[in-house]
Amino acid sequence: MRRFKAGLASTPVAGFTVTYNKHDLSLEDLGTLEEQNWLNDQVINMYGELIMEATQRKVHFFNSFFHKQLVAKGYDGVKRWTKKEDLFSKWLLLVPIHLEIHWSLITVNTETKTISYYDSQGVVFKHTIDNIMKYLQSEAQEKKQTNYQKGWRMLIIRGIPQQKNDSDCGVFVLEYCRRLSGKEPLHFSQEDMPRIRKRIYKELCDCRLND
Repeated sequence: MRRFKAGLASTPVAGFTVTYNKHDLSLEDLGTLEEQNWLNDQVINMYGELIMEATQRKVHFFNSFFHKQLVAKGYDGVKRWTKKEDLFSKWLLLVPIHLEIHWSLITVNTETKTISYYDSQGVVFKHTIDNIMKYLQSEAQEKKQTNYQKGWRMLIIRGIPQQKNDSDCGVFVLEYCRRLSGKEPLHFSQEDMPRIRKRIYKELCDCRLND
């Protein structure tokens, strides 16, 4: 469901809010998509919701605060987050990782039992992959999915589009997510960022991904 406060507008005005499936985006949130601003959690999470809807819930996008909570409180601290979700019925899990001021992405292909790491600066935080693998093993045990308690393999994905500044990491992560969830090649570059930012802005206002 989508709802626009202050009416539908192609150019948002003061007081404009986009509400979609418990996500609220203010004009200030949308402003993080302009020029070379850093994307905030609200933009990341609502866009993840649009990805899940576009894939008919065959892909699961974890809230951007998930990994921080997992690190802080362990599996018991995030167990309830998937109480109503059967993660292992999804073919792809998308886990945005925010460390300090940088976004990266971990994906989980449940069909191949592969955990992959994508980073637009080529930086590798291997402990984050270990955290997700341990989480998956605990989740499999909790949901009595014995087939997923072992046999996982971890990959660092190289040769992917890279950013050439310090501000576009969040945009790269969302574009990785969009293309991977649609099984599309990662054919884009830093030069495409202004266009991609505008497209994401419009998609968020329209509450749907463009074809």
